Parts: sequence; C-alpha cells; structure tokens
Amino acid sequence: MKRVDVLGIKFNHITMDESVEAILSYMGGSEQKTITTANPEIVMMARKDQVFKQLINSGQLTVADGIGVVIGSRILGCPLPERVAGYDLFHNVFDRIKGTDYKVYFLGAAPGIAAKAARNMRLKFEGLQVVGVHDGYFELEDTQAIIDEINEKEVDLVLVGLGAPKQERWIEDYGKRLNAKVLIGVGGSFDGMSGTVKRAPDIFIKLGLEWFHRLITQPSRARRMLQLPLFILVVIGTRIRGVFGHGI
Repeated sequence: MKRVDVLGIKFNHITMDESVEAILSYMGGSEQKTITTANPEIVMMARKDQVFKQLINSGQLTVADGIGVVIGSRILGCPLPERVAGYDLFHNVFDRIKGTDYKVYFLGAAPGIAAKAARNMRLKFEGLQVVGVHDGYFELEDTQAIIDEINEKEVDLVLVGLGAPKQERWIEDYGKRLNAKVLIGVGGSFDGMSGTVKRAPDIFIKLGLEWFHRLITQPSRARRMLQLPLFILVVIGTRIRGVFGHGI
C-alpha cells in the first residue's frame, strides 16, 4: 500500500472506505495489526520523539485523522485522498461488524467513560459486541489482569484510549501478549462516544473546521491547538527546502 511521508510520519494513501475494508480484513486475518489515527499534534509530537515516530511507522495502517495532515500532504506535493477521522472510522467499522461474532474491548479514558461509551455504541449499533471495558486509570500491576480479561473474552478489536504517545507505547509493550487481531490508539474518542464531549456540528466537519469548534468550545485546549499553525509552517518550510535546496 502506497505511503505518503508527512514530516517523517508515513501515512497510508487511503480513503475512509478503504480504511474500513482494511480493518475488516485485518480482523479476519491470522496476524496482529496495529493502527494509528494521526493528526498534526501527533505528527509534531513524533518529530521530537524518535521512538514514538518509529512506533507509528512500524504499524500496518496510519490514517490522516485531521484536515491539517491532508492540507500538509498537498503542500508537500503528495496529496492524501481525504481525511480519515478516527471517530468516523470506528463508527463505520462498528456498523459493519454489528450482528457478527466480532468482539470489541474499550480500554482508556476516565472512570465510567468507557463503560458509558460502550453502552451508547451498543444502542446505536444494535448487535455490536463490546464485551468488556476498563478505564485508563490503572496501575502497572493491573495490566496482566486486563490482558487476561481481553484474552478470555476472545476479543478481536481493542480500542486503546490512553492518549498519545502513552497508548502507542502500551500497544507496543503489551500488544503481543494479546490474542486480539487489531489494536488501535483512539485518543479521546471514548469521550465523544460517551457524550461527555460533544462533536462539532456537521457544517464544521464538512468545512474542515472541527479543530476551530473544539477551540471555541474547549478553550483549555488552546495551547495544544497552536500545534496546527506550527505544523503548517513546518510543512511549508519543508516544501521550500525541497524545491529550492537546503541552502535556503
């Protein structure tokens, strides 16, 4: 599968529909696969953390969870086909596996959030088997019990919402002890699934302004949101150096 380098992160050149099909094929396969939904903030984080960058690039699927990544790929001259928002990706996968034997586990978020997210997803996607949850506030000594529960319940898909880069490191450290076929770092998606955080109206999403809605509704994220314009500036600088040479 073709990959596009955006500031060192190798994004798969893939659409939403293709991403869903890829995940379904992984779930029916014989080998474990890891998936990253990366936005500009994660890309900038990986520029400063080479281990984190390697964890992302060693996975089987990395999608552009953020319109900034798509814009950046266009500036760099290797355009990605579209944004593959993680939140929508998970919903699309749930819609395809509802009423099947596939089993899902939610790990992460504050106490009670993952459980509420699971209830909401079961209601929205009748027949979806979310067979277990655990919040993200657990001690190291609790990890084996979580692994045992996931394996005992024969889970196929594990959504890990511990925040980047913690969730990717957890997947790297403990993923091979799980029998699950697919592991995905989902960031704060459980907050959205639970209704704790309201998603932007459709018009903001269609215009690529979901980040702006998040900024005005969650001003505490302002410092983190500054990563988006910084990301674009770095992309432009990278493009200029690539066109005119490193002497510029």
